[in-house]
Amino acid sequence: MLRAARPDDRHPALQPKENPQNYPFGTDQGDSDRGREELHAVPKRLSQYIVPIGIVLIILMMVVPLPSFILDTLIAANITLALVIVLVSMYVKRPLEFSSFPSLLLIATLFRLALNISATRLVLTNGFAGHVIDAFGHFVVGGSLIVGLVIFLILFIIQFIVITKGAERVAEVGARFTLDAMPGKQMAIDADLNAGLIDEGTARKRRGEITAEASFYGAMDGASKFVKGDAIAAMIITAVNLVGGFAIGMLQRGLSPQDSISTYSLLSVGDGLVSQIPALLLSVATGLIVTRSANDGDMGSTVSRQLSQNRRALQIGGGAALALCLVPGLPKLPFLLAGGVVLLVSARLPKQAEPTVEEQAAAAAEAELPPPDPTETLMGEMRVDPLELALAPDLVDLVDASGGDLLERVRALRRKVALELGIVMPPVRTRDDLELPLSTYVVRISGVEVGRGQAPPGTVLAIGDGLDFLPGRAGVEPVFGLAGKWIPAELRHQADLTGATVVDRASVIITHLAEIVRVHASRLLGREDVRALTEVVKRSNPVVVDELTPSALSLGQVQQVLQGMLDEGVPIRDLVRIFESLSLQAKQSTDPDSLLEAARASLGPAIANRYSHDGMLTAITLEPRLEQQLLESMRPTDNGLQLLIDTARAEAILADLTRLTEQGEERGVSPILVCSPQLRNALRRLVQMALPRLPVLSYSEITGSTLRIETIGVVNGAYPVAA
Repeated sequence: MLRAARPDDRHPALQPKENPQNYPFGTDQGDSDRGREELHAVPKRLSQYIVPIGIVLIILMMVVPLPSFILDTLIAANITLALVIVLVSMYVKRPLEFSSFPSLLLIATLFRLALNISATRLVLTNGFAGHVIDAFGHFVVGGSLIVGLVIFLILFIIQFIVITKGAERVAEVGARFTLDAMPGKQMAIDADLNAGLIDEGTARKRRGEITAEASFYGAMDGASKFVKGDAIAAMIITAVNLVGGFAIGMLQRGLSPQDSISTYSLLSVGDGLVSQIPALLLSVATGLIVTRSANDGDMGSTVSRQLSQNRRALQIGGGAALALCLVPGLPKLPFLLAGGVVLLVSARLPKQAEPTVEEQAAAAAEAELPPPDPTETLMGEMRVDPLELALAPDLVDLVDASGGDLLERVRALRRKVALELGIVMPPVRTRDDLELPLSTYVVRISGVEVGRGQAPPGTVLAIGDGLDFLPGRAGVEPVFGLAGKWIPAELRHQADLTGATVVDRASVIITHLAEIVRVHASRLLGREDVRALTEVVKRSNPVVVDELTPSALSLGQVQQVLQGMLDEGVPIRDLVRIFESLSLQAKQSTDPDSLLEAARASLGPAIANRYSHDGMLTAITLEPRLEQQLLESMRPTDNGLQLLIDTARAEAILADLTRLTEQGEERGVSPILVCSPQLRNALRRLVQMALPRLPVLSYSEITGSTLRIETIGVVNGAYPVAA
């Protein structure tokens, strides 16, 4: 469709020049906007280099000696960083919001170890490693080596045995459960997508979240090992510093044992404490991340809400704390303060409404009644899916988003069927079936099995000769019945060299499913589908639909005609032309056979073109006297017009048709049988029992086409043709 070109559509050279006078402030505004964009882009560019530069500096810290002032600054930054990580871990709503935590944990651990190395170098060489370590070695532990060692051991036990071991176990279990649940979650998403509950964008987003969740918990399982190794390294480094500092003080500098301990050992303990505190904070952050469960708020809000949801529990707890004041020997003030605060908090909580007498009576009466019948639940379980693909448990990998593309091919098949047949293929419910034998898949229509096949995991289907030297097991291509062999996937190239056709498992299943849909297309076209197709036609051609239904034909009669066309492999894409012919025929007769023939006649050239080859239509005709006798033998039945002829005559007709059809196929052509429109439907019912691959067309369907017609034979039904 032609449209007028807008100014934005023209070539840039033809665009009108912007006049600076049209702007009240000239062109400086554009320059300032660009300047602001550049200023905002500077921090973004710098942020890309912070982590790489930081890692390089951490490596240099392990080699290059640092002044004590810089070491004090870096120690303070290390403690602050660990505290920030703990707070961020508390305020995230979901673990995936802090997906960079495993990598950040590794960088923080490397930073802390580099600080340990730098501090050890200063302690052993100068006997002074900055004011932070000196304060921890003298003021925090009171200048006592024993006290410092005890505090250090307590921190080590808390971090290593309590927090780190628990977080490591939770991360391991979380990673295993997340990976085990991935196939089920993927199939649930695909089921919602096939059912139309979500769109493709939402499904893609949810698949990405599942993959990111699995990657995160797998990374956390490995990151927890960093924390464990860091705790062990801190203990070993502190022990080495104690022994090394004591030896340097006595052997190299000639200090007394007491002076050596005061100078070196206390600084080593201070270094261990300085390193152990941020390590403990990161261990706590790891535990907080891996123990987060699904909720809608940050950790502080969630804990506060859940602890305060029961007012009576707080009242009992506060009263118990006050009761401890009565125990002889216990100090009264601490328990009075603790119990008073809890009672004060419980008093400020809203009171829970007590049920009235009527509500209590209604609840008691309802409890005595039998449970209601879960009608909707039963209806959902009773529902039969129009199209279902059941997979054996070992074939679930075909629908796994990480490696299988079966569901993507199913969606592509729905589009292909719509463009080919003119119907919207119902969503395919894909599920695993534990009752199926291994490597087996089953296709069901309305709960009835219509196809079954094999697709062994880790194999491909090779079709051809000369495959005896390849390992595998025999198989059959399910659509064409070609003999083949399921060979290991890694031998695909060897099979290609033999000239065999190699097909992967997903292609085998999709090809089989596509053929089943084509053969049973009429069963997949429901009344609701016909209504939807009619609504689509009505949007563009309302008059056609108004003349047809419901005044002339009901939706059921239209459905019957469309199903009849699909049974014979005729696409129903041109619904406008079909509805127009049905409207005209309905004024004369509403007989299903006459309606079907009228619809086919309207699509005659399109039907004939489907069976042509290089502009040639190869036809088989009936001897005129035989055709007249068959017309006279037609009788109406509940299943439409039937030919009431004796068995010998029917066998003779079918034998002639079989012979002529095979002759045509030997020549490389697919012949058709041509007869009068009145006889076509009844004759098709006779022919399809013995030759379902032989199409039956009427003279009216091939008359309007421009194809050349070649007759390869005449059926006489045991009557000799007159000379």
